[in-house]
Amino acid sequence: MVTNYHDSDSDTTSFKSFDDNEPSPPPSEQQPPNGQRHDRHTTSPPPQPSTERFAPEEEATLLAESNSLKGSANTLFGTGSFENAIQTYDKALASCPNYLDYEIAVLRSNVAACYLKLKEWKEAVESAGEGVECLERVEPLPSPRKVKDAKDGEGGGEGGEIMEVDEEVAQRIERLQQSGHTIDEVRKLQIKLLLRRARARTELSSWADLQAADEDYRTLLHASITPFLTSTDRRQVEDAVRALAPRLNAAKEREMAEMMGKLKGLGNSILKPFGLSTENFQFVKDEGTGGYSMNFNQGGKSAIYGDHWTDEVG
Repeated sequence: MVTNYHDSDSDTTSFKSFDDNEPSPPPSEQQPPNGQRHDRHTTSPPPQPSTERFAPEEEATLLAESNSLKGSANTLFGTGSFENAIQTYDKALASCPNYLDYEIAVLRSNVAACYLKLKEWKEAVESAGEGVECLERVEPLPSPRKVKDAKDGEGGGEGGEIMEVDEEVAQRIERLQQSGHTIDEVRKLQIKLLLRRARARTELSSWADLQAADEDYRTLLHASITPFLTSTDRRQVEDAVRALAPRLNAAKEREMAEMMGKLKGLGNSILKPFGLSTENFQFVKDEGTGGYSMNFNQGGKSAIYGDHWTDEVG
């Protein structure tokens, strides 16, 4: 089992999924649905899988076919044939029963790794995100609110929570048991998916993408996730969070300036028939509140409008 979850251009072995060299879980004893298969091209979030399952013999046949295709795709990845690898992973996804969330998440993670190598960042984000969604049905990640609480020192860690075993929790436990995989395996696959999605989001470089990457990294630093990080991965995540901070500020200022430029152009087109322009209006920032007051100047006269707006975005 590979323990290096960080994908890099110089390390193709980190691509291999956690169960690539492990036997798949035993097939289910439940009855089959009407020939349902997983389709990679369905829109996110993925549909809730049917509670019905294939007969054990048919499930085993489909899973063996999917694993064989996955092995072929892994070989293609190792030779640098990333486009062909993606096509073969797609075939593996089509053969995999749509209720095998862990196996589907592995394939999504592998597809994301291919897109990272191809520098197709949006596709990598999408594929990794679909893998994250699959595993949410097995063991959910901490919510953004809990991540924030943990960051602010308000709790949110496993040790500070008392989990009530309600129907939803019982179903999660049952799904984990049915998957044939341990919580350790699920968390480590989630880590791989989050690392790949965060890397792709960072490369996209927009303010929204950098914020989303920051959220992924902070999720990895949540108390319920860190026990499954290697020391190297934890250092890399902490370094990534620190490196993102100035980039986030720069992206925010850049996009705010672009937005103000567009608003100024629109304002000038509206004011021109009245002999005015946006140059007649000055915005003065209140350093204490971060808000702005508008000052109108024309012919030596000025007026300050009391209401002010802020550049803070919630």
